[in-house]
Amino acid sequence: MSVDDDPTARGAAMAREKLAQAKADAARRGQLPRREPRRKAAGPRRDTGDPQLFGRAISELLAARGWERSAAVGAVFGRWIDIVGPDLAAHTKPESFEDGEVLVVADSTAWATQVRLLARTLVRRLNEELGDNTVTKVKVRGPQNAPRPAGGLRVTGSRGPGDTYG
Repeated sequence: MSVDDDPTARGAAMAREKLAQAKADAARRGQLPRREPRRKAAGPRRDTGDPQLFGRAISELLAARGWERSAAVGAVFGRWIDIVGPDLAAHTKPESFEDGEVLVVADSTAWATQVRLLARTLVRRLNEELGDNTVTKVKVRGPQNAPRPAGGLRVTGSRGPGDTYG
């Protein structure tokens, strides 16, 4: 049986001829074909309706919505005691994160001063958790508007001892 008699062989020969012609046309236009074969993605392809691992689904959702940084900051706030230690965590709590600035609230002026002294270390530690340059500043707020004791031995207009209430 010759090539002219076999329709499959004729089709293959015609396909080779057309491929050679297309390559020659591309070379003339300056569009050379790829030399190496295209690489397939590693692992099986996942259809959008296929079930997937929960962690991967959450990661993809966070990435798609742009919530990755907010979720990371929330996780750090949730693990505050692990990051700063039990002593500091017992008297402070992170309140907000905005534009690289973390607001930490302390329950007394003494602990607020302690956090201010540890601010650089705290920024470094938070950046280890969140990624470089995520946190640029730690702002500290002490107790606000604590009730003032009433009594006859008070100077009118006095705000009381500053080291206890603010």
